[in-house]
Parts: sequence; C-alpha cells; structure tokens
Amino acid sequence: MKNTSDSLLHYYKMFQKHLGARIYLIFALTMVAALFEGFGILMLLPLLQRLDTINNSVIEVQSATIDNVTNSTDIGDYLLGFLNYLGLSDSIATVLVVIAISFIIKGALTFVALAYNANLTGQLLRELKSDLFTYYSQMQYGYYVSKDTGYFINVINEQVSRSMQSFSSFTQLGAHIVNTAVYLILAFLVAWRFGLMAVCAGIILLLIFRRLSAYVLSLSRLTAKENGHLSKLLIQTLQAFKYLTSTHQTPTLEKNVMTSIGNLTDYQVRSGISAGLTQSVREPIAVTLIMSILMLQIFFLGQSIEPILVSIVLFHRGLNSILAIQGARQTMLEYVGSMELVHEEIRMQYQYKEKDGPIKVGSLTQGIVFDNVYFSYNSKHNDIIQGISLKIPAKTSIALVGGSGAGKSTLVDLLTLMIKPRQGEVLIDSVSSEDIELESWRRQIGYVSQETIIFDDSIFNNICMGFESQDKGENLSDRIKKAAQQANISDYIESLPDGYQTLVGDRGIRLSGGQRQRLFIARELFREPKLLILDEATSALDSESERSIQESIDKLNGTMTVVIIAHRLSTIRNVDRIYVLDSGRLIEQGTYQQLRNKKDSKFSSLIAMQEL
Repeated sequence: MKNTSDSLLHYYKMFQKHLGARIYLIFALTMVAALFEGFGILMLLPLLQRLDTINNSVIEVQSATIDNVTNSTDIGDYLLGFLNYLGLSDSIATVLVVIAISFIIKGALTFVALAYNANLTGQLLRELKSDLFTYYSQMQYGYYVSKDTGYFINVINEQVSRSMQSFSSFTQLGAHIVNTAVYLILAFLVAWRFGLMAVCAGIILLLIFRRLSAYVLSLSRLTAKENGHLSKLLIQTLQAFKYLTSTHQTPTLEKNVMTSIGNLTDYQVRSGISAGLTQSVREPIAVTLIMSILMLQIFFLGQSIEPILVSIVLFHRGLNSILAIQGARQTMLEYVGSMELVHEEIRMQYQYKEKDGPIKVGSLTQGIVFDNVYFSYNSKHNDIIQGISLKIPAKTSIALVGGSGAGKSTLVDLLTLMIKPRQGEVLIDSVSSEDIELESWRRQIGYVSQETIIFDDSIFNNICMGFESQDKGENLSDRIKKAAQQANISDYIESLPDGYQTLVGDRGIRLSGGQRQRLFIARELFREPKLLILDEATSALDSESERSIQESIDKLNGTMTVVIIAHRLSTIRNVDRIYVLDSGRLIEQGTYQQLRNKKDSKFSSLIAMQEL
C-alpha cells in the first residue's frame, strides 16, 4: 500500500466519500451543544460578580440586581443585556436557572449527536460490507486468482469492523476540535491574554504528540496487514483439517500461525502503551498549565479575579479537549490502517470490475463459435490458448480432451465469459462476448466443476439454491426429486432419517466424495440449463454411479448443449464431436470412432494408454 499522509483532511475525504453530507450533522450538533455549554459557563461571570458584591455588603441580598454591580465587565454587561432582551429578571435565581437550562440543552444535544453518530456508524458498516460483497460478486476472475481467500475474508469482515472504530474516533476527534474552538474563543472573549496563552499551549501540546501519532499510524498499518496474513493461515489450516490431523502435520503450520499471533500481540501492546501515555499525562499537563497561566495573570499582569476564574473553567474544558484531540487522533490512527485497506480494496474493485455488455442474449439457439482465439493471464507470459477456432452447435454434445495444461479448463472459462480473449472472438448466437450482458448468458449455464461445490445447508436447499418458482402450478419438490433421480442420488437421500432436509455440513463434509459430486450434479440438472459444462463430473464416482450418470448425460443429447472435459475417454463415446488439445492448440477433431481409428493420432494414443 502506498505511503499515505496522516493528515486529517485525507481521512476526512476518505469517510466523506462514503457518507456524503451526512457526516456534517454530527459536527453541527456538537458545535451547538458546545455553544450552549459555553453560554452556561459565561453566565458564571455575572454570578461571581454578584456574589463578590454581596460579600462586600454593597446591597442587600433580597433586593440585589446585577444592574447594581460596580465592577462588571464588558462581557458581563452583554450577558445582562441579553437577559433583559429576553424579558427575564436579572436576579441571582434567574442566572442559576439559565445556567441549569443551558447545560440541560447541551446534554440533550450531545445525546442526539451521539445517537446519530451510532446510527451513522451502523449505516457505514452496512454500506461497506454490502458494497464489498457486491463488488466481489462482480470482480474480474484474474483479480480473484491474484489473491487468496483469507485476504477477501479479512477485508470484508475484520478490516471493515476495525474501520468502524476508526470512524468513531474520527467523529470524536471532530467533536473535540469543535469544542476546543468554542471554549478557547469564549475564553479569549472573557480574558484575551489568558485565551491567547491557552491557544499557544494547545498548539505546543499537539506538536509534541505528533511523532507519537506517526508511530501509532505505522502500527495500525502493520496490524491490518498482519490480520490478513493470519486469516489466510487459519483458513488454509481449517480447510485442510482432516488431512493435517490424520497425518500429524499441523505443527508444520503452527509455527507460522504463532508467529503471526505474536506480531499482532506486539502491535496491540505497543498501541496500548501509546494510548496509556496520552491518557496518563492529560490531567497533570492540564492542571500545570492552568496554574502557571493563572499565576502569570494574577501576580504579573494584575488581572481581575472574576473573569480569570471563568476563563479557567473555559480553558480547562478547552485544554482537556485539546488533549482529547490527541487521544482520539491516536485511537483513529490505531485503526485507520484498516480503513485505508478497505478504501484501497474498493478502489481496486472499481478498477477490476467485470465489463458488462449491453446485449441480452436469449436461450441458446444457434451455438457457440471460437474464432482464432488467443488468451494469456499475463502479457509477459506465453499464450495459454493459441489460435483456437471451433464450433459448438446448439443442442449438441462435445468433449474437450488433452493432457494437463492443454488448455481445456481455460477454454471453459472463455465459454462462461469469466475471462475474455486477448485476440479473436467468442460468439454466442453470433453476439461477441464483449457485447453480451453477462447475467443473461450465465443464467443459462450449468457447471459441474472439478472442485465439488456444496454449501453448509440441507440437501433440499443445496439442490434448489433458494429457487422460487414463478409458475404457481409447479411443484418444487417434484423438480428436486427428479434432478436427484437423474443424478442417481435419490435412493440415498430418501434412506436418510431427515431425507431432503438433512444437513450436509461445511462443504458437504458429512457426505462421501461420490455423494457430494452427485448432489452437485443434481443441482445443475435442476436448473435445466441451456448449456451444461461437465468438468471431470464423474471422476469421484464409483463405476456403477458413473455408468448411471453417463446414461443420464446421454439422455440429455438433443435437449441442451453439453460440453464435457474428461480424462476417462470411455465417458465420451456418444458425444457428437471431440476436440483434442495440446499445449493450448487444437490439434485434432472428429467423432469418437473417427479419431480412434485414425492412425498415429493423439486421441488414439490416449485410448491405447487407457486400454479402451
């Protein structure tokens, strides 16, 4: 990640980009609350002057009015005029009531600001998580394979949550800045020399803590990065739990996990010590500065005690707010590395979002054409697919055959438009892949991949995937059972105590490998696709199940377009056409019998190796 300045403006823009004008209301409410509190504190000035007058027995308490104070200040006169303007009595009781009301209003406004801040934090959390999930569902396949699962989970889960801590501290920081400005301005109005000293003291304090803030920011960025690394290690360990435990290889990964945990612990301790330092010096610094300035005002400048006492209250509030600025700033910087990571990830998602075309394609009627297609994941590397041209007519079956690295799976990725050709065209019903609306095409595809995809849910939901029929007369259960029968798994499901409501566990762990594969096939047959892709679909099945599935696949001929990737060549005897690939090139094509009987062909040598 690029080195980002820890300026408040930078982080303000970062949050403002997601929240817009909503963020301003928090600071507006805080400012109004601070003004009411400041007004209440200022009302102490005429109160103190009146009490001083009473102590000197200038007039009787029962008839006392603030008008009669002989040593009133300019600000006191303004406050008196304000009370008279409102038509209020200028008695001591009235002043006390006004002070109480000011603080009550301040408390109410503070509550509203805090409640709105909580609501805004919740909105930001929802928006970031939902936006990231949406972006992840639309990102380019090339960007997906450049990262690991732990990275994406870390960003959308851990880092977004930590970003909320950063945002909360940022709003507190803004509130403290507003409070500081209000208190110091009012202190300046009451005793300008005192206020000027307070401002200078505050600036010096912030400069002293600046280096500490940079240190906390560096820890924040290290923590965000290390969290991603730890998430990757944990996910890899848990996904391989059975293998690692049964072969006692967990200790091999344990060292890396413990090192990562140790790093996170170290960063957390150092951040905590920094926060403790700021918290512990706040009160001593505030009291020391106040006493120093008070002595200077009284003994060297000969200032009147009443305005100084009121200024002390304002200055104490202001100085505490200055120190609170540093505390909130440190807390924000402690978590802002997470917000930087989230912000950068959103920027990358904008850059690597799949490009959608304007044309919606209907049900496949003509077929699919590869016209001189070249593809490479990286321009620096050789092409994985080199000049392939082939046709897949609608409602026919074809097979892609070749050794590992021949380009079969890459060809399928081009077929599903997960990737786009570097050169040449893929045409769907004569429409270029660049112009196709992706959703309209992918809804027509059923894809049984080499990696079995099973969700931690019931068998019923794994087959229908939450499908809601638009046909009121359609029986969803009947469709699910039909798909299960086609996949040769219905007898097993019905033998279970909970039948189709049986929970299969994480990634189908409660099922055997063959059962998971047949359940996967049942889901894709349930969807009634126009194009069915079978990427080693029967590789995990026993011979009997494979034969049953093969019969079901053969029955699909003429009803939908079927593309098969197979190493077991016996499973592709009945396809309409076979394409043989080698090192990204199409070297042979024809029917099973044509290629088998062709002397010195690649296909015939493969058949000989499998003794077919």
